Amino acid sequence: MFKDISTAEIDTVLKKSHEAFLLYRRVTGDAKASFLEAIASGIEGLGNELLETAMGETNLPEARLAGERARTCNQLRQFASLVKEGSWVEARIDTAIPDRAPLPKPDLRKMMVPLGPVVVFGASNFPFAYSTAGVDTASALAAGCPVVLKAHPAHSKTSELVAGVIATAIKNIGMPSHTFQHVHGSSFEAGKGLVQHPLTKAVGFTGSFSGGKALYDYATQRPEPIPVFAEMGSVNPVFILPGALKARSEKVAEMYAASITQSVGQFCTNPGLLLSLTSPELNQFAKQLGERMKIIAPGTMLHPGIASNYKKNRDKALVQKGVSLEAASNDAPKENQGESTLATVHASDFLNNPTLVEEVFGPYSLLVEAANIEELKAAVRKIPGQLTATIIGEEDELLHYADFVQLVIEKAGRVIINGVPTGVEVCPSMHHGGPFPATTDSRFTSVGTDAIKRFVRPVSFQNFPDALLPAELKQNNPMGIWRLFNNEIRK
Repeated sequence: MFKDISTAEIDTVLKKSHEAFLLYRRVTGDAKASFLEAIASGIEGLGNELLETAMGETNLPEARLAGERARTCNQLRQFASLVKEGSWVEARIDTAIPDRAPLPKPDLRKMMVPLGPVVVFGASNFPFAYSTAGVDTASALAAGCPVVLKAHPAHSKTSELVAGVIATAIKNIGMPSHTFQHVHGSSFEAGKGLVQHPLTKAVGFTGSFSGGKALYDYATQRPEPIPVFAEMGSVNPVFILPGALKARSEKVAEMYAASITQSVGQFCTNPGLLLSLTSPELNQFAKQLGERMKIIAPGTMLHPGIASNYKKNRDKALVQKGVSLEAASNDAPKENQGESTLATVHASDFLNNPTLVEEVFGPYSLLVEAANIEELKAAVRKIPGQLTATIIGEEDELLHYADFVQLVIEKAGRVIINGVPTGVEVCPSMHHGGPFPATTDSRFTSVGTDAIKRFVRPVSFQNFPDALLPAELKQNNPMGIWRLFNNEIRK
């Protein structure tokens, strides 16, 4: 329905974005806050039209989309509060000491400044929260970076509606023209062209490993490499300690049947790997979990491509050496549906097969049975970087396995005790990122206000006259957000 952006159009769009950057980078925090708040209010103002359009394009239920819309507007308002308050720029001031011996000390002031135009790729599984006005767009705009948003082809009409809201906010609030631009492109060439244009300064992406890694490679092949902040999926391992199985295996099974199959398993934090020590209680747990997953009917997935990939990757996993099918949905899946699936394997086979640590995006989980704690530790070492890792255990055994807990922490950006990885709280203390291949840079998050740090860089201003300094670094800064080091202490 929508035409792919051409090479010539990419050049025009990025030039306009750069022109906007020269103005937008100097917009005050209060003005940016008003802009972000206007976008949130505009999205809410679309009402049922937005939800119905998204339901038609994604097969997601109204309640899920309503919750995601609320999350999206909430994070826009969180960034508005952040830029209005201002301390995110991390302003630092060291005033001059001209009579310091043996050498005078210069006046030095430092703060974060925006990188420049950011290209954001909409995500297939979150049409609001990780797409047009999602966290990548919100954090880039909050930082002072114009955004070029490539809509995801699976929900392009939804994206158009939200893009219209942003365009209206630009006009009503008086932001520079082309602060936000909306484009379409389903081809690899479109993505490559956007990433490799010399005026693009950063990229935000949420999706598959193959897609994110391709964009990362495009960026590193440029004459001037740029950062790509790609979230590329995760199997989110769950380690279930023996004491927990003895005390509450049925409760854990109930909790994880719901988590594995929530939204037809189409979350980047879906628990695709369960690991524990061999025992009668583990056998009982496998049966309890399997029985619960059997009664969960197949669900229609986001689009035919995801459904096809789920079936292909599920079937590939089930034919690996040592893998057994423990349970699947009682009802046969219809077209574009994913059936709940639980498989089992011994750790000895798991450790020798890298295919078994690959993500199967959908309502699938593999239960790995380790003979002893050393084999379980070996499995931890075998698992690559993850968004999350979870440990289910009684309090006393968590303390007993403290070294094991530390080993797990090395593998993930968020470590959960006695919970589920699905469900990501949008707040400053949330870290949604992890070691490669979960993301391309584990130091940064794509949830919470710290996401703004992806699109800024520090600059030191030495011996600048006060009139040329950014407002945050002026001596009589009314915002009161900078830190002044006492000359007496620094002498």
